[in-house]
Amino acid sequence: MKDDITALSIKALTEAFDKREVSSVEATKACLARIKNSDLNNYITVCESEALSCAEKADESRKNGEGGPLTGVPIAVKDNISTEGVLTTCASKFLQNYVPPFDATVVEKLKKAGAVIIGKTNLDEFAMGSTNENSAFGAVKNVKDKSRVPGGSSGGSANAVASFEAYAALGSDTGGSIRQPASYCGVVGLKPTYSAVSRYGLVAFASSLDQIGPLARTTDDALTVLKAIVGRDSLDTTSANAPALPAALDGNIKGKTIGVAEQFLTGADKAVAAQFDKAIAAAEKLGARIKKVSISSFDAALAVYYVISSAEAASNLSRYDGVKYGMRADKFSDIADLYTKSRTAYFGSEVKRRIMIGNYVLSSGYYDAYYLKASKVRTVIMREFDAALSGCDGILCPTAPTVAPKIGAQTTPAETYLSDVYTVPVNIAGLPAVSVPFGEADGLPVGVQVIGKAFDEGGILNIAKALEVSAKGGAAC
Repeated sequence: MKDDITALSIKALTEAFDKREVSSVEATKACLARIKNSDLNNYITVCESEALSCAEKADESRKNGEGGPLTGVPIAVKDNISTEGVLTTCASKFLQNYVPPFDATVVEKLKKAGAVIIGKTNLDEFAMGSTNENSAFGAVKNVKDKSRVPGGSSGGSANAVASFEAYAALGSDTGGSIRQPASYCGVVGLKPTYSAVSRYGLVAFASSLDQIGPLARTTDDALTVLKAIVGRDSLDTTSANAPALPAALDGNIKGKTIGVAEQFLTGADKAVAAQFDKAIAAAEKLGARIKKVSISSFDAALAVYYVISSAEAASNLSRYDGVKYGMRADKFSDIADLYTKSRTAYFGSEVKRRIMIGNYVLSSGYYDAYYLKASKVRTVIMREFDAALSGCDGILCPTAPTVAPKIGAQTTPAETYLSDVYTVPVNIAGLPAVSVPFGEADGLPVGVQVIGKAFDEGGILNIAKALEVSAKGGAAC
């Protein structure tokens, strides 16, 4: 066993639990100590007393021969996922004092699985951003280089896993918010198929795109967390019964067909593109067949995403008015003035920008030109992915066009939006995708993304496992 127990994978940690080499209380205390001594700003709220109490119960369960793969494992939760009795701020001044009276379904499932919820992680406000610089609680610093961003919006979750402040974390992914920070921080990030995981208790950004998923150190750990949270939920009518997930990943991709779309290679930095070429070569060496596919609507995907997501954000965030819950302006003359002053004072600039864009594209005279057209192109993108995947077991592409940028380096919204160019098409199509670390560029992590058919999380995780093992210099069994 490693001297630093916080560096263990979930699989290794649970084996250590079973051998009585370490306890959940010890693992939890070790993570809490890391958080206390950290200047990375990964957490908005740390649940110290609750976590230690839960860890004690988990140790007792294991002594009695009870518990499963997550019993006693400290896991972080993104702060836009509801936690009963614990602050859920969405990294916004508007919700800085909001304490939900209920758990999100995914949190409830983690607790039933025996996981220890160690805290709530930092994010871009209301999950709107790609750098974690939009948080009302300050930017997160990338553990690989503190002068750089961790990505977003699930930057705190990805960075907490990478910095050994949690063994895994939940994030949400609307346009790449799990996968892009996973790439920047050098961890595994999985966006499940839309509807595979309940969204009940997730504070909505764009309801037709949002999906909760795991961030972990290995593909095996990502599968373990996914198994705990996947499945239909009567409280979320969009959720679905998914096919059974594999018992384990073997990393055997011999005979598998992996698609590569030329369109996904445009815009990537040379160093990132070089690592991606190595990933293709590794897949071929492991026995996979590489097939050229086409997603001709790729160039339109980013525009489609920002029209649709902004429209849905404007609708979802209309409930924040200073009346029902959240913060309220101190002085106002009438109800309209209350709305205006509250929203002006407590929404950040990026949230305001997207609300204004959303209201514009939904307004009379512009609805057909923007929102309706974007919805039609969305259908085209979905069909093209279905066609490309019909003859493939997965599509491989870079996760992000660059490595993690410097804090403050992206000075315009357009620069930031382009960092999600490879991830947003997947959300538009509602498909599963996983980012797995594959080497470095300029000394920083690079992720490659595997996109799969609907509900084939097991298949894409197995391809990712093969690449993961290859990147570490091994051979998949």
